Amino acid sequence: SSGINAEYGGMLSLQGPRSRDILEKICDADFSNNAFPFSTHQLVTVAGHQVRAMRLTFVGELGWELHIPSESLVAVYEAVMAAGGEFGIADAGYRAIDALSSEKGYKHWHEDVRPDTTPLEAGMAWLVNPKLKTDVDFLGREALLSQKKNGLKQRLVCLKVKSPVPMVTLEAIYRNDKVCGYVRRTAYGYSVGCNVAWGYVENPAGLTLDWIRSGTYKVECMGELYDAEMTLAAPFDPKNLRVKGDYSEDYFPLSDTTKQSAHL
Repeated sequence: SSGINAEYGGMLSLQGPRSRDILEKICDADFSNNAFPFSTHQLVTVAGHQVRAMRLTFVGELGWELHIPSESLVAVYEAVMAAGGEFGIADAGYRAIDALSSEKGYKHWHEDVRPDTTPLEAGMAWLVNPKLKTDVDFLGREALLSQKKNGLKQRLVCLKVKSPVPMVTLEAIYRNDKVCGYVRRTAYGYSVGCNVAWGYVENPAGLTLDWIRSGTYKVECMGELYDAEMTLAAPFDPKNLRVKGDYSEDYFPLSDTTKQSAHL
């Protein structure tokens, strides 16, 4: 127990390929993969201030969250920005988070997942399958077992849409020229070069992965239908390499100039 747990006033999320380099310039800790694995946290000192560093990301990059006491927020922020100057560090807001997390397939509560959807329908079976193989009881267990036995009626999918106009959610999804669902969440994916939409496709008669993959998809946007490429995996870094600090693969279908700035 650190004594500062109840005093955290804010959080800075430092994300990107240089996040480790920046933190190692201003911290007293080892941020290597072995010393600081993903989904762990440590108390560290940043520019003389004690903060809790958590190796987490909601944008699919190597990064850490810094949970900071109120009186230390400004000093820690200034130290981070000063250390990151040589690496091209920049502020980013929630629109950037929404776009990046949409490309990466990270789920938003109340959009991608809601009280009326299940982990199986959302493509998150890995969260519940281990418990379903045991006798451990939990709220919703019987419903999940029933879905496993009887099959799904809806499934969350990702659609890459080449529409020239912004999407705002609630757009109709067409499979083989018939409406089969609607968009729950969307953002422009600057890394993949198109609108990225997530929505549930439905088939009351029963839904299989073959049924999903065999369809031809379109999305209605502002009264026009646009072709859409369906994928069940994240359109950006589906191997989760960047979260591990591995930037060996390139995902930017953009010009060389834009590619260089996008990597910063």
